[in-house]
Amino acid sequence: MRQLGDLEAEIMDRLWSWGRPATAREVRDDLNKKRPIAYSTVKTVADILYNKGMLSREKDGRAWLYRATCTRQQYTAARMQDALEDNPDPAGVLLSFVEQISADEVQALRSALRAAKRRSGS
Repeated sequence: MRQLGDLEAEIMDRLWSWGRPATAREVRDDLNKKRPIAYSTVKTVADILYNKGMLSREKDGRAWLYRATCTRQQYTAARMQDALEDNPDPAGVLLSFVEQISADEVQALRSALRAAKRRSGS
């Protein structure tokens, strides 16, 4: 799963944060609180995200309602998996990662590993 562009990430961030489907107009209106952006630009990028499989859509009157097809966590996990698969030394990548994260993040990682171990029955 490739990294999102800036506007793609902003659109996905809103849909993930809101936890509900939204129209391109709703997303544009929210983005316009920080910077001006055209409706057609948001609509085009939402359609690109739909074609990439990141969004689903359904008609709501004349507008499309867009919904994220994965959670923020699932997207991030897929990006992390890509980073490991693309490197000839995945253990080295993981070691470098663990050396850079905070103590709280290390604890969260340990908790996640324990939960994964319980789920797999190992």
